[in-house]
Amino acid sequence: MQIIKLSSIQISPNYTTHKLASMHKPQYYSEYLELDKIINAQHPVSFEPGHQPAHDEMLFIVIHQAYELWFKQILFELGTVLDILGKPVNDNSPELQLVVHRVQRVNTILRVLVHQVDILETMPAMDFLDFRDMLRPASGFQSWQFKVIEAKLGLKFGHRHGQDYYLSQLNATDLANIKEAEQGPSLLPLLNNWLERMPFLNDKTLWKGFDATCDDSFWDAYEKKYKESLSESEQANAEGFNYVFHGASAEGAQRGLSPAACRSALFIMLYRGYPLLELPFQFLDALLEMDNQLGNWRFRHLNMVRRMIGTRVGTGGSTGAGYLQGALEKHYIFKEISQLTSFLIDRRKLPVLPEAVVELLGYKK
Repeated sequence: MQIIKLSSIQISPNYTTHKLASMHKPQYYSEYLELDKIINAQHPVSFEPGHQPAHDEMLFIVIHQAYELWFKQILFELGTVLDILGKPVNDNSPELQLVVHRVQRVNTILRVLVHQVDILETMPAMDFLDFRDMLRPASGFQSWQFKVIEAKLGLKFGHRHGQDYYLSQLNATDLANIKEAEQGPSLLPLLNNWLERMPFLNDKTLWKGFDATCDDSFWDAYEKKYKESLSESEQANAEGFNYVFHGASAEGAQRGLSPAACRSALFIMLYRGYPLLELPFQFLDALLEMDNQLGNWRFRHLNMVRRMIGTRVGTGGSTGAGYLQGALEKHYIFKEISQLTSFLIDRRKLPVLPEAVVELLGYKK
């Protein structure tokens, strides 16, 4: 029997590709996307027997179905972000780059959600009234996916606006899904943990001789420069500085980010030009943009409701525009990051960092 060595066999470079192609099930566009389910998923109530068809109800359904599909994609992106941040992450790593990329993608989707209001606003108020009463008690408030998004970002039930209404309008299954999300990992505490682990801020050997007038402490030196920069009318900010960065506050105050996390976040903002802090700054900036886009979406929704139904109650029984106004003001998740801009100073007055710290923040030689 002749033994043939594999090394002597000449295999075509395209063999594997052809083999895999022969095993691959051919796909057809509409079947792959299951368009039969999607395109046939619109069933306007006003088109049912006994009703006068309302032309704009089709637009209303398509827009809200599109919203729910985008919500699903946002949850898909956030799932990977939470998985990555749930483990130790280097500040200048491919993992953190992926987190920033995914958060930025979510922000782009949120911009699309805001612009979809433009399409919905092509529906005049009278045309909406043609079918609005047929929707009761259904309401966009009952979108469990959107509430899961808020929960996964870090919004807890205790911080929600209109808690009694919130509980009364959801069925048991949706409420269970949301509460499960609220009890699971969320972005705000994971962000807090990531910021708290910034090591060199507490390494006294790196700051030795930094500022003899401030006991070699960066924060003592920075606080001194910050308070010197305040005008007479801004002196109340000094008390805010103590609360945000040292935890000196009234008993029972609620915080999403600890004083240590806030110190790290401010340091990243102040010295973002150093290579090691470029990516962390992009992450913080992307989170600020996320809150901004969510706020834009709520604001556009609020104005649209005022335009469409004025001061009437929502189809689900809420106060309508009044409820949306309360949620707009209360449901900012990363507000502590945005508030840090109150504590920035002119870059020309920033404390000069010790060489040992500069070396850590720069590219390795």
